Amino acid sequence: MNHRAERTPGIVRAMALRVVTITAVLVVFTHPAHADKIDTLIAQLDDSSDRVRVSAVLALTNQESPRAIEGLVKTLLKTSELKNIRGLAANAIGTIVSSSKVSAKERKAAVDALSKAKADPEPFVSAKADAALGKIGAVAPTVSASTPSGSGGVYVNLGPMSSKTNTPEDPKYRGLMQKTAGSTMTKVAGAMATTWPGGVPTKKDLDKKGVAGFYVDGTLNEVKVEKSGNSAKVSCKVNMLLASFPEKAVFGFLNGGAAVQASSSAADIALAQQDCVAAVVESLIAKQIVPTIKTKVGP
Repeated sequence: MNHRAERTPGIVRAMALRVVTITAVLVVFTHPAHADKIDTLIAQLDDSSDRVRVSAVLALTNQESPRAIEGLVKTLLKTSELKNIRGLAANAIGTIVSSSKVSAKERKAAVDALSKAKADPEPFVSAKADAALGKIGAVAPTVSASTPSGSGGVYVNLGPMSSKTNTPEDPKYRGLMQKTAGSTMTKVAGAMATTWPGGVPTKKDLDKKGVAGFYVDGTLNEVKVEKSGNSAKVSCKVNMLLASFPEKAVFGFLNGGAAVQASSSAADIALAQQDCVAAVVESLIAKQIVPTIKTKVGP
């Protein structure tokens, strides 16, 4: 399995943002394991094979056994583990706690681990942990994007996003990109406002408060599905731009792509498509767009 991501410098010169390509591999199996094999599956969480560990996490998710929480917590918090496996472990914990009768001790261990993972530097892991907390009704406190007041600050206007897959899913993809962009900005750049009192600010409004304005938008150009037997590979490509606001003078372009492995079922493929698009948008904003804005406005 390939889980390596191309890294680009944090400081990006005008009109010269480098291309970032990420790989977020998600393997989904739909065959549940027998209940008497739970201990074996828990042991497989420490297997040397990436594929075996992924399969174990997903099988434990299907089993929904509280006995798996301790092992899944260790997997989630193991910094040396692959990010996609840690993200899947977070999802598994959320599913088990929300669907099974767990003890107070097990629930506390789950919530504590997910809360810690929510601050994980890997967007895929933190997003899965956040979603899991929401699923079990224990959403950890989050920092909302601030509303500019007084002098200084940054305002980021998020565009409508677009999708050019020419499928009935285009509206859903646009909504997913908008939601992901907003949640990622809140998570990694809470001090940068994405809202303004009274609506969208004018240049005069920004200048009056000494706020720097930026515009971010994106386009989903491609979503491909390649089936092979009982598995399928879903890949996607996203372009994003960074511009001044309200002039919308573009000074940076970013390209991102990801690949997600899933089973060949229609439901798994649909989930893999969403994970692929969300992973790319998260990565581009967290690792490229926000750092670039920071270089423009200084410390």
